[in-house]
Amino acid sequence: MRRFISGLLCLCLAGWLMTSSATAKDKGDILALKKDYPSEYIVVKGDTLWDISALFLQSPWKWPELWGFNPQIDNPHLIYPGDRLTLVWVNGKPRLQLNKGIRKLSPKAKVSLLDDAIPAIHLKDISSFLSEHVVKGSDTLLEAPYVLGSTNNRLVAGAGDRVYARGELVEDYHYQNLYRPAREFIDPDTQESLGFELRKVGEASVFARKEDIISLDLLETNEEISSLDRVFPSEDKRVTSTYYPSEPEGEINGRILSVVRGVKQAGQYDVVAINKGTREGLDTGHVLSVYTAGELLIDPVTKEPVTLPAEKSGLMMIFSPFEKVSYALILKATNVIAVGDEVRNPE
Repeated sequence: MRRFISGLLCLCLAGWLMTSSATAKDKGDILALKKDYPSEYIVVKGDTLWDISALFLQSPWKWPELWGFNPQIDNPHLIYPGDRLTLVWVNGKPRLQLNKGIRKLSPKAKVSLLDDAIPAIHLKDISSFLSEHVVKGSDTLLEAPYVLGSTNNRLVAGAGDRVYARGELVEDYHYQNLYRPAREFIDPDTQESLGFELRKVGEASVFARKEDIISLDLLETNEEISSLDRVFPSEDKRVTSTYYPSEPEGEINGRILSVVRGVKQAGQYDVVAINKGTREGLDTGHVLSVYTAGELLIDPVTKEPVTLPAEKSGLMMIFSPFEKVSYALILKATNVIAVGDEVRNPE
């Protein structure tokens, strides 16, 4: 499944790369290179387009521009381990020139080449979140059907069992998901309730309905289903057309609410939740910088408390935005990233 997702993501990037690059050219944007950028690079297994571009660019979220205008890279999303990349200048702008490495072909060449192609970004921590974690407002949560119990008056149930829920389905679909409230997100600055994080615990099909009682047959469960679990339709989110790194149009000043692994600190490719969402203009693919909160020191002369400036500690990309909360993937971490750290527009 991961190979299929990565392949589809790679394929859908092609058209966008051309459009994005043309837009950048019209604006006359200048790509800022790192001082120690290499003159050439040989692709290795485990690389991503983002990682490679970060070797050359000060702003890796502008990686489509680095690949966009080179006629030798008809499909910049299809590069493989062993390929040699050379930095050249085209009309005064830096571009990557591709020299294909030697790869042995076999009867399964078409499959193996696509599987081995370098993806835009890592997907291993993203794909499961598209349906397994959602954020709902308190009113939406309270109005959704809730599990009453299962057959034979059991307190918990698993795949193959029948459970009963009470309420009106949010969407009249034959297949429904069951979610369990995991936590309430509270804005650390305003104390506003931002919604509840729900964790998917199972999938079910609707067997029958009588008045407000819904009979559900459990098809698959991640955990045992119990009373008060909520019934929602599956979220309509896909990996195939969403991950296009870009800068937010408006100003963003937010904070990290949680690290999804259940710990306080995060590193590269961990998933975090932040206190900004679609109402602030955030969308899938938007890139933000992370800043570690400054320490509190006591001035040795005045004896007054002094808060040191926040320092940049990483880079993240939004991949699942909701109204007031968004999930993001940490793309780069130069220091420990923790709950409470600031997130701003990339610099």
